[in-house]
Amino acid sequence: MKSDPDADAVSEPDADGFGRKGWALTAVLFTCVLVIPGIIYVYPYAAGALGFSFFQTYLALPLIPAVLLGLVAVWSMTAATRDQ
Repeated sequence: MKSDPDADAVSEPDADGFGRKGWALTAVLFTCVLVIPGIIYVYPYAAGALGFSFFQTYLALPLIPAVLLGLVAVWSMTAATRDQ
């Protein structure tokens, strides 16, 4: 008594590529890993144009990746659970 392998197979969703969520996450990770640290390394007084001192710059610029990653995490989780 052999079973048909196609009948037992679980249907998998179609691969639709990276999608909008994937590209948003990629852009945020690129910004957080390369752009903000690059700004801090190459031009540490970048936030000085906004009136920040040198030490305030080192506190404010790392907050940008933290906020971006937090917003993307919340957005992706709400988008993932909205479909259920």
